[in-house]
Amino acid sequence: MSDDLSRRDLLKSLAVAGAGLSLAHLGFPAEAEGSALHAGGAPRPGAPSMMGVKFEARDVPRIAIVGTGLRGRSVLTELLGVGNVRITALCDIVPAKVEMAKAQMKKAGHDYEPATYSGGEHDFEQLCARDDIDLVYTATPWRWHVPVAVSAMKHGKHAATEVPAALTVKDCWTLVDTSEATRRHCIMMENCCYGYNELLVLQMVRAGAFGDLMHGGAAYNHDLREILFETRDEGLWRRAAHLNHNGNLYPTHGLGPVAWYLGINTGDRFDYMVSMSTPEFGLTKWREDHIPKDDPRWKEKYVNGDLNSSLIKTAKGRTIRLEHNVSSPRPYSRINSIEGTKGLFEDYPPRIYVEGHGKDDAWTTIDEYKPAFEHPWWKAQGERARTGGHGGMDFIMAWRLIECMRQGLTPDLNVYDAAAWSAPGPLSEQSVAHGSAPVKFPDFTRGRWQGGGT
Repeated sequence: MSDDLSRRDLLKSLAVAGAGLSLAHLGFPAEAEGSALHAGGAPRPGAPSMMGVKFEARDVPRIAIVGTGLRGRSVLTELLGVGNVRITALCDIVPAKVEMAKAQMKKAGHDYEPATYSGGEHDFEQLCARDDIDLVYTATPWRWHVPVAVSAMKHGKHAATEVPAALTVKDCWTLVDTSEATRRHCIMMENCCYGYNELLVLQMVRAGAFGDLMHGGAAYNHDLREILFETRDEGLWRRAAHLNHNGNLYPTHGLGPVAWYLGINTGDRFDYMVSMSTPEFGLTKWREDHIPKDDPRWKEKYVNGDLNSSLIKTAKGRTIRLEHNVSSPRPYSRINSIEGTKGLFEDYPPRIYVEGHGKDDAWTTIDEYKPAFEHPWWKAQGERARTGGHGGMDFIMAWRLIECMRQGLTPDLNVYDAAAWSAPGPLSEQSVAHGSAPVKFPDFTRGRWQGGGT
């Protein structure tokens, strides 16, 4: 597809690929059709931007957590480790999980009782109405991220959510519109942006080490078959997406860091994407090999292709390769690559090539670049971070959130990042359903990306 492909050509491609088909006919929610049309149109009006808006400074930020399962309690561990934070309320539909979180707080030396909510699926609304909370952190199953974040913002609290922030384009806009209207931040807590390698490479990008950037690679390739079939925790809800969707179900872990490298929403933006999926084999085979034939899960039909591959084109003409595969036997990889006119970085394993440095046409290790490019956050907090989850990135993420709140800084991530990085989920599904036709991204910034985020 040529760089000068016009909007008219894109829309014509969509029309041809989807002739005679409505999104409702293809199994999309009724709202998705309107969202797709809006995605190719002009930015709609909204309240003033949330770009550059600072937190109100708080010596001791007051945090509530909705969802105290595995991820919620992991986040709680990191927040308690950061210190200078008060956990004022906890919520989960399973009372035992709230009690586990309370015990965790007590063990960490917090000798006060947080308010607790376990009265049903919507009890988080009572939590959000409290007047002793600055930020509500959501660590629930995916479908509850938007309802909790919206409730928090409408009650005057900042919202932070696990990934993805939203599952539909309409809900991406809901988060943007609500954040702008309430003047409350909605932050998708993408921990992979805070990894050691990711932040080192970001320093190199900003120093121009790779030259003019042209291409990035991102993925969530992670064998989750055993977890998806568990009868507890994520197995209770995460497998369900494979029954109803065919696309990239989880785009943000790989895409977030690459979006930072490319300055997405601060000088460039996602323009359009194409996507395709392989057949589904992995979950069906895992069930055949491990699940008794009388198990009710044998009634399930999996439709999500094992490997979803997408290409994203940016407004500046750069490209991003984006993959998702959680159903195949394979080593873990987020790809995490960036390429420019002077060289490139590729991860898993990490390696760098910069023209004029080292041997011609030979990779070098990342180690020799650490003295010059190790990120200041890791220099300051690395020793503490490495005791935390996911190699330390979880601690750096939690530490930065609390530091920004304590010092009254602008958060590292904003609602426009949450929307743009989540949108490849539903947009990939639309592209796959329309024969891998190009699908336009909405401009969630309403044109402000061209001003470098101002």
